[in-house]
Amino acid sequence: MLDLRPVFHLIGLLSLTLGLLMLIPAAVDWQAGHDNWHAFARTSFLVCLIGGAAAMATRQALADGLGRRQSFLLTASVWAVLPALGALPFIMGAPDVPPGDALFEAMSGMTTTGTTVFTKLDEMPPGVLLWRSMLQWLGGLGIVIVALVFLPILRVGGMQHFQAEAFDTMGKVLPRVYDISAGLLQVYIGLTLAAVVAYMAFGMSGFDAINHAMTTIATGGFSTTDQSFAKFTGALEYVAVVFMILAGLPFIRFIQLVGGSWAPIFRDVQVRAFLRWSSYAVLAIIAYRLLTSDGHPLDVLRGTLFNVVTLFTGTGYGSEAVDDWGDFPLLVVILMGFIGACTASTGCSLKVFRYLVLFEAIRGQMQRLRRPHEVVSLKLGGKRLEADVISSVIVMFTVFVASFMLLTVALSLTGLELRTAITAAWTAICNVGPVFGPEVGSSGAVDDFPTAAKWLMMTGMYLGRLEVLAVLVLLLPRFWRG
Repeated sequence: MLDLRPVFHLIGLLSLTLGLLMLIPAAVDWQAGHDNWHAFARTSFLVCLIGGAAAMATRQALADGLGRRQSFLLTASVWAVLPALGALPFIMGAPDVPPGDALFEAMSGMTTTGTTVFTKLDEMPPGVLLWRSMLQWLGGLGIVIVALVFLPILRVGGMQHFQAEAFDTMGKVLPRVYDISAGLLQVYIGLTLAAVVAYMAFGMSGFDAINHAMTTIATGGFSTTDQSFAKFTGALEYVAVVFMILAGLPFIRFIQLVGGSWAPIFRDVQVRAFLRWSSYAVLAIIAYRLLTSDGHPLDVLRGTLFNVVTLFTGTGYGSEAVDDWGDFPLLVVILMGFIGACTASTGCSLKVFRYLVLFEAIRGQMQRLRRPHEVVSLKLGGKRLEADVISSVIVMFTVFVASFMLLTVALSLTGLELRTAITAAWTAICNVGPVFGPEVGSSGAVDDFPTAAKWLMMTGMYLGRLEVLAVLVLLLPRFWRG
C-alpha cells in the first residue's frame, strides 16, 4: 500500500512556509494604512495551522526517503494544494472574489501562466499585488526544482536525459538534492535582485520594480497595472527582454557560472537553439511589420522584440496588441508559444530540448530509410540519445497535442468563439498568458468567461505545468496498487 505520510509531511512544511510568507503582504498593507492586512493575517494563521498540524502529525515519515510513486504524488499534489491555499487571501479580503476566480488567479500565478481574472489592478491594495507576484515567484522556483530533481527521476517527457547532468556541476557530483536546491535558490534570488536594481535604474518605482522583477524571473507576467507593460515602454522593455531571456535559460548553467565554469552555457545546444529561434521570429515579424505598416522602425523593433520574447519564454507581458499586427505575426508567436524556453528554466510549454530530440529522431529515421542496413546513432550536444528518451519525448508530444485539441473543443462548447477557445487552450496548457478573442476584456482579463471555461483553463494550466504525464499517471489503477 502506498504510504502517504511523507507526501503529507512535505506538503505540510510547504504550506507552513506559504502561510508565513503571507505576513509579508500583510505588513505591506498595514504600512500602506489599508485594512486588507487583516485578511492576510487571518489567512496566514489558518494556513500555518493547517500546514503545521500536517507536518507535526507526520514528522517521522521521511526516515526512509521518498519512493518513486510518492514523488509522483508529491509533484502533482503541490500544484493542487498550494494554489488553493494561496487563493484564500483573495476570498477573505480584497478583491473579495468568488472561490473559483480566486483559485483561477492563484493557479495562474503558481503555474506562472499569467492569465488573470482580476480587473482594476491600479486600485488594488498593494499587498494583493505583491501576493500575486510572490505566487508567481514561488511557482517559478518550484518549477525549476521539479525539472531538475523530480522529473528526471520520474523519467517524464525525456527528462531522464538530464538525470546525471543535473547533479554534475563544476566538475563534481552534488551528493544531495539539498545542494542543488540551495544553489538554485541563490541564483534565483540573485537574478531577482539584479532585475529589481535594473528596473529601478531605468525609472520604475521601487514597488513596481520588485513586483516585475519577481514575475519576470518567474516568466509569469503578472503586472501591477491593467496596462501590463504598456505603462513602461521604452528602455524598460529592453531591460525586461534581457532578464526574460536569462530566465528562459537552463538554471543549472547559472550554477556552473557561479562556480567559474563558463564553457557549458556556450556549448549548450538548447541555449544556442533558443537564441537562434528567437532571433528568427523577431526578424521575420519585424520585416513583415515594416512592409505592412508605417510605424517608426525603432518602435517596431522594440515592440516586436519585447512581445516576441515575452511570448516565447511564456512570460506573457504585453506592451502592444499583438493580434493587431496581422495574421502572420500572430501565427508566429503562437508557434513560439508552443515551443517555449529551455528545459530547467522557468519558461513554459514543451521546451526547446524536446523539439531538438524530435528533429534528431526524424533525421535518424530518414537516414534509416535511405540506408536500411546502417547503424544510426542519435546524439544531442555530443551526448547519446537513449531509446527511452526518444520514445518518452514522442509520447510527450502526442499527449500534449491531444490535450490541447481536447481542451480547445471543450472550451468552444462553453460558448467561446473559436479563436478565443483556441488561444485560451494554447495559453493555458502552454502556460503563456494572453488570450486573443472578442470575449477578452480591454485589460486582457478573462473575468467575463463562463465559469466552466475558467475551470477548464485551470485544468489546462495544471496539466501543462506538470508536463501532463506526471498527472495522468495518477489516473492509472496500477499506480495505486503498486
